[in-house]
Amino acid sequence: MAGTLRIGGGAGFAGDRIDPAVDLVEHGELDYLVLECLAERTIALGQQRRLQDPAAGYDQRLDSWIRALAPALTRHQTRLVSNFGSANPAAAGERIRDLCDALGVPLDVAVLLGDDVLGRLDPRAPAHEDGRPLEEHGELVSANAYLGADALLGALRTGARIVVTGRVADPSLFVAPLADAFDWDLGDWDLIGRGTVVGHLLECGAQLTGGYFADPPLKPVPDLANIGCPIAEVEPDGTATFSKLAAAGGRIDRRTVTEQLAYEVMDPSAYLTPDVAADFTTVELHSAGTDRMRVTAASGRARPEQLKVSVGYRAGFRCEAEISYAGRNALARAQLAGDVVCRRLAGRLPEIRRDVIGVSALHGGGLPAHEPPYECRPRVAAMADTRERAAALGDEVAALYTTGPAGGGGVRVHTEEVIGIVSAGIAREAVQPRVLHLQPSMAR
Repeated sequence: MAGTLRIGGGAGFAGDRIDPAVDLVEHGELDYLVLECLAERTIALGQQRRLQDPAAGYDQRLDSWIRALAPALTRHQTRLVSNFGSANPAAAGERIRDLCDALGVPLDVAVLLGDDVLGRLDPRAPAHEDGRPLEEHGELVSANAYLGADALLGALRTGARIVVTGRVADPSLFVAPLADAFDWDLGDWDLIGRGTVVGHLLECGAQLTGGYFADPPLKPVPDLANIGCPIAEVEPDGTATFSKLAAAGGRIDRRTVTEQLAYEVMDPSAYLTPDVAADFTTVELHSAGTDRMRVTAASGRARPEQLKVSVGYRAGFRCEAEISYAGRNALARAQLAGDVVCRRLAGRLPEIRRDVIGVSALHGGGLPAHEPPYECRPRVAAMADTRERAAALGDEVAALYTTGPAGGGGVRVHTEEVIGIVSAGIAREAVQPRVLHLQPSMAR
């Protein structure tokens, strides 16, 4: 059993910065670097790409991640775990292996498969969001079960330097290395609850070190432009001390840790993952020095009986269009532009959303009155059953140049197919994880 395990949280979403993760490997003395790159929206976009090209569907920045990290992983003997396999982890694994070969750092890759349960999910099952049968939402195109640490252990135990997954619950990416290193009993709910707290605090990367926290002057973050990602030094009982590289910007203290602990948590007494119902209400935070926080006393209860499934369906086509107005009376002209577009499309699209960016885009109307803005950007958006019908919205916004209010310009139009997302449950026994171990070319 290891004495302690050092894990870095190097990414919190698909578009995260790469340099801080490289810094963690180069200077953090890590055993593991974990990149959490997947969300419901991200995997939906991945499924969209895979529908167009069966060889695609993994993270679009995978090449950049591997080119930046593979040499450092080799030099420092650090293992990488990431869900950037997205909708096509098998293709991601092969691409990673080939990239490493080309970089002259041949590394073996373990790929966790089995989260794709489209063929196993009952289309008549109710969606969690509205109770309607899944099939009533539209043509089902994907169904990805949230795998847990138990599934990921098989991939880790291959010894592969890089482990790539598809849909694995975010905290489970961290729980599995801890369970493997410390030989944890996956039925010890308190231990797994503590590991889940570690994972939850690390899974959003720099959010723990002050990213998304910064709000001057109330919540200043030193050197935000150079913010680093967090490190957890975890003990066999699940107690963890969180820190960052001394040279990196950011901060770790009671406030940043508390905000991240509560992030996206509906019930802190029962944070549900495939591994456990973690209880965050028992957590204790202790300062361990500058930019160091010790986290103890998390607990847990038995895991959910079913696994959650993220289900994608064809929801139609969306067009979103914008135009700008500036100068005196800009808001009135922006509102008039929205009125004109809606009247011209009356009866042709089922519903048109309109708002003015900077005025009503986030919260709608009803906010306290402010000084009239000098510049406004009205935005309209609508869904339709075909691309052509949706695109009619963009045509009408573009036509505002000569047939709308005075001074319009800077039109932007984007039309795309939408893969809608709902969730459902599936019996654990219906999900069959498996591991693909890819050897570097010199070993084949």
